Amino acid sequence: MIDGRSVAVTAELPGRVSASLVSEVRPQVGGIIQTRLFKEGSEVKQGDPLYQIDPASYKASYDSAIAAQQKAEAAVPSAQAKVDRYQGLAKGSAVSKQDLDDAEAALAQAIADVASAKAEVDTARINLDYTTIRAPIGGRVDASSLTPGALVTASQDTALTTVRTLDPINVDVTQSSTNLLRFREAVKTGRLKFRGPDVAVKLHLENGSTYGQNGALQFAEANVDETTGTFTVRASFPNPDRLLLPGMYVRAVIEEGVAPNSVLVTQQAVGRNTKGEATVKVVGADSKIEERVIVVGRQIGNSWLVDQGLKAGDKVVVEGGQNVRAGQEVTAAEVSVDDATGDIRDAAHKD
Repeated sequence: MIDGRSVAVTAELPGRVSASLVSEVRPQVGGIIQTRLFKEGSEVKQGDPLYQIDPASYKASYDSAIAAQQKAEAAVPSAQAKVDRYQGLAKGSAVSKQDLDDAEAALAQAIADVASAKAEVDTARINLDYTTIRAPIGGRVDASSLTPGALVTASQDTALTTVRTLDPINVDVTQSSTNLLRFREAVKTGRLKFRGPDVAVKLHLENGSTYGQNGALQFAEANVDETTGTFTVRASFPNPDRLLLPGMYVRAVIEEGVAPNSVLVTQQAVGRNTKGEATVKVVGADSKIEERVIVVGRQIGNSWLVDQGLKAGDKVVVEGGQNVRAGQEVTAAEVSVDDATGDIRDAAHKD
């Protein structure tokens, strides 16, 4: 006997694993690579040193900038004293107004020279710091594309290595626009209650196993690919053991919502007529067989979710249907069907 119940509606979608953050490491100053400071394939933290460029010329530029700043600063007190002296003499007309203006201009120039020298020091210090190439993000570092002794240039096209953040990690799955329209129509008509964005996402891996951590939806693209008619949905998963790696193929199971008062019928009870329509055989109130056309939606375990044609309380033939025909009077025994396995058992043993 069919009973109505609330059913969790899920969608199983193909997807690919991708790193949550990816950063290609390139030098910001030129020079000779002295040392590689990381183990290829290891985990690094943001800011960890990865390479050391020969700093000699940059250290010399920094020292020169420091000396230039000191020289500029040394000129300020003399210029200030001259202005102070001329201001006192100008009150008694001992110096001309032009001489005072020239002294004040010289002071302003000396102060500006100090500011310029400080900026040069900052630039030289930054370039010296850039000789140590550091990890821009935390994650797993790839193999190095260059060895010590190689010449590199600022912002070159070839990346020295790549760092990928693997925990958390992303899974990008594709959903058809047709299914999206069906989902929205089901929510609109009340056949499906949307659980909102905070739903759990499960993963089936390539070897058939289920990933041990649940993920969370992050976003869905706002456009549909014109070629495939699909759009991308992204979920984020914790990946502390680094079991998931970028490029892996997976299947994500997303719980879209709950269908209240739903009718499920086991797949083995459903046949097809000459028109290709789904049909079931139902035992009527007069104990006679009736063949009924139904409309099925998605698969739930080993059952079909029935959209039309059956209601709670209907008695569907699940075993021996090929031996009876419409209008035939039968004596039916009630059984139960395990949704997960499809096993049939006597109703008296129903859990």
